[in-house]
Amino acid sequence: MDNFIFFLKQGLFHVLDWNAYDHILFLIALAVVYDFQHLKKVFWLITSFTIGHTLTLILASYHVISVSTKWVEFLIAVTILITALANIFYAKNTTKQTKTNINLVFALFFGLIHGLGFSGYFKMLIGSSHSKLIPLLEFALGIELAQVIIVSLVLILGFIFQSIFRFSKRDWILVISAVVIGVVLPILKRNIFW
Repeated sequence: MDNFIFFLKQGLFHVLDWNAYDHILFLIALAVVYDFQHLKKVFWLITSFTIGHTLTLILASYHVISVSTKWVEFLIAVTILITALANIFYAKNTTKQTKTNINLVFALFFGLIHGLGFSGYFKMLIGSSHSKLIPLLEFALGIELAQVIIVSLVLILGFIFQSIFRFSKRDWILVISAVVIGVVLPILKRNIFW
């Protein structure tokens, strides 16, 4: 039970750590187009993302794949930028099924890339242990819980700004996506490796 709690907390606080704000930015960009009426869709987005990064964590932990950290950091920033730009381009169609399908693809595929970003940290946690799968799933559960917390906060803030401060949904999406882009561009520039 101690190991379960340890790896769950490591996954949870690895995402909720302010130093991991790239993960938080991606979740904000992913969730900002939704509201509480779309909880099921949001749940599937988060779960798709978790499945994606858990797959690459498994592959990296068992040394099936290995990608340079420089590539991973750059690609993570690219995924955030693409998601925020997609929000801006599709802001007027935010509740249509097409957007949900595009975000499901973003979440799963981009989860694969983000999982590579967790792999170094996870390998450090388990060291040379032969038993990797159970700790990995416990770590992934912690990541999933952290994502639920972040996305819930995005939905609550969206509700407050749209209900109390009377932001239109379109304006909310445009403003938050623009802020995400403004934060991610320096990250992208800093991680250019050529």
